[in-house]
Amino acid sequence: MGQKTHPYGLRVGITEPHRSRWYAPKALFGELLVEDYKIRQFIDKRLNRKPPYAAVSDVHIERTREELKVIIRSARPGLVIGPKGAEVERITEELQYMTGRKVSISIMEVKSPDLDANLVAESVAEQLRKRVAFRRAIKMKAEAVMAAGAKGVWIILAGRLGGAEMSRTLDVRQGSLPLSTLQANIDYGVAEAFMSYGAIGVKCYIFKGLYEAEKPEQAAAEPLAAGTRTKARGRR
Repeated sequence: MGQKTHPYGLRVGITEPHRSRWYAPKALFGELLVEDYKIRQFIDKRLNRKPPYAAVSDVHIERTREELKVIIRSARPGLVIGPKGAEVERITEELQYMTGRKVSISIMEVKSPDLDANLVAESVAEQLRKRVAFRRAIKMKAEAVMAAGAKGVWIILAGRLGGAEMSRTLDVRQGSLPLSTLQANIDYGVAEAFMSYGAIGVKCYIFKGLYEAEKPEQAAAEPLAAGTRTKARGRR
């Protein structure tokens, strides 16, 4: 059995920043940790699972003594803001009621959704819900990720694929994926597609290059990435 380490957890504090940035005494730490989890769950359900479907990929939380700051990373920031800022004001009020603290929300745009592992996994899960052929879905998405400038991508499906009686896994891998290299910028995302015959899990790893690498090197690697062959593995 392979013991896989979460790519973000392996790099946090080394090359990746913490997603929750605050300090609390021991007596308050557990309460605030649970509050962070509830805030992330609330934003995911509010913006991703029902209209406006704002493609939120990540939520960062910062706390000061007076204020709770929530940073939302979204591929569709206009839908998070809403007409004349109505949607973001409504979310702010609900978070203030939920936490009992002053809340401010700022929104960051994800400029390349095809290079964000969470959004790629959600996109594949959405296609599966729409009954798109699963092999085609992951192959097309892997090619789109490589075309967007990634140096490597690995998409894995697990579950009763195609409604088969026995669950199995299928994956598509392109380019390189140095998972144990701490200087490698590897994004990781998970999503689930709840079908009539059971849940199908989607995992996505995207290798964007080394942290100290410069943009000219990425530009030079793009033609090489476009020529890589798709390799589908798993039992047919």
